[in-house]
Amino acid sequence: PEPPRHSDPTDPGPGAPGGLFAWLRGRCLGRGAAVDPARDTFGAMTGLYGAIQPADSVSLSTRTHGAVFNLEYSPDGSVLTVACEQTEVLLFDPISSKHIKTLSEAHEDCVNNIRFLDNRLFATCSDDTTIALWDLRKLNTKVCTLHGHTSWVKNIEYDTNTRLLVTSGFDGNVIIWDTNRCTEDGCPHKKFFHTRFLMRMRLTPDCSKMLISTSSGYLLILHDLDLNKSLEVGSYPILRARRTTSSSDITSSGSSGPRAVGSPCHQNDSGLLSEKHLSRSSQREGGSPRNSLEVLTPEVPGERDRGNCITSLQLHPKGWATLLRCSSNTDDQEWTCVYEFQEGAPVRPVSPRCSLRLTHCIEEANVGRGYIKELCFSPDGRMISSPHGFGIRLLGFDAHCSELVDCLPREASPLREIRSLYSHNDVVLTTKFSPTHCQIASGCLSGRVSLYQPKF
Repeated sequence: PEPPRHSDPTDPGPGAPGGLFAWLRGRCLGRGAAVDPARDTFGAMTGLYGAIQPADSVSLSTRTHGAVFNLEYSPDGSVLTVACEQTEVLLFDPISSKHIKTLSEAHEDCVNNIRFLDNRLFATCSDDTTIALWDLRKLNTKVCTLHGHTSWVKNIEYDTNTRLLVTSGFDGNVIIWDTNRCTEDGCPHKKFFHTRFLMRMRLTPDCSKMLISTSSGYLLILHDLDLNKSLEVGSYPILRARRTTSSSDITSSGSSGPRAVGSPCHQNDSGLLSEKHLSRSSQREGGSPRNSLEVLTPEVPGERDRGNCITSLQLHPKGWATLLRCSSNTDDQEWTCVYEFQEGAPVRPVSPRCSLRLTHCIEEANVGRGYIKELCFSPDGRMISSPHGFGIRLLGFDAHCSELVDCLPREASPLREIRSLYSHNDVVLTTKFSPTHCQIASGCLSGRVSLYQPKF
């Protein structure tokens, strides 16, 4: 639509040549120019998502693969991959809903996560402690198998700038793999970070930060990330000015013991951040700011004395916020929470302030205990798809599915339910938006995968 006319003839307004984009570039909410000029296109896409009906879902099912733990589209949206409990990886054409290929023995144990490196190369990780690289042009054999973890591997990330693969597992390790020098025997790798009760690890879209969630309720942030830097225990500067917990809190966090959650997941007894680690880190605070560590205990609704486990971790596609799925240690409450990234100096210098602020939250259905529910942002960041019982819920920051920067509340507000979609007969564990089409996929505990899309 044409921008509104201004009554002042001397004011060219946003409709003048260059005026609209200059106005958008200058529009900021504490984070610089962040507003995409194509928001009308995103608004149309949001309207399509809001019109999806459960009857329009297309069911994709096989008989042997077990529960669906993860869904991943290729960057061009042409392939949908499915990580399954019974060692299989399924590949589908999401447009025609046709089955392409089953990798029946992709791993020797549960397949937990899939990550595309580009439109043809993807990686899978498993409870068999390995990571496998695959090429869509030759699926009969793996490109290579990566060995380095000593326990279940749960998460894969990829830095497109350095072409470094980053994985994390229940051995508490984050490992960096150099895919530039990959051979049939594997890739050179190094241990980058270690922490106790590690659950999920994510990189921000610009790869400037690494976020790590733990089952003990902590969220770790590595700022000014440098994956090429060789790091040892104790070489992470601690951000005292923004840390929300004390060293004694961290080193004693294991006193409550590990909590068994996951898909299904178990924990190890390795140290979270040892006293030696913290003391050496504190001494190095005046050093390089690269890979500086911040330890947070995110604010979660509900009864705070119960403690919380951060089971799922996602990042806003524009890097504005992080999305967490949290459950109480007694497993009687689950929450989906959105936290805005806070940058710059603390508001009050005498009071430490963390890098995250709770902006939106909603209570989830407390079903499928012991299993992680993987949720996600839409490609434009306006909507959230969240597993909810035997279906999924589409959630927005407000009733109009506005962008986060347009509706930041002064205090935590509830996420708005835009639509609920139910087409499964078992607990939904994972959901994913297509990066290129108006389509959503969901997978459940009994192994059924459903696609949702508008019908014209």
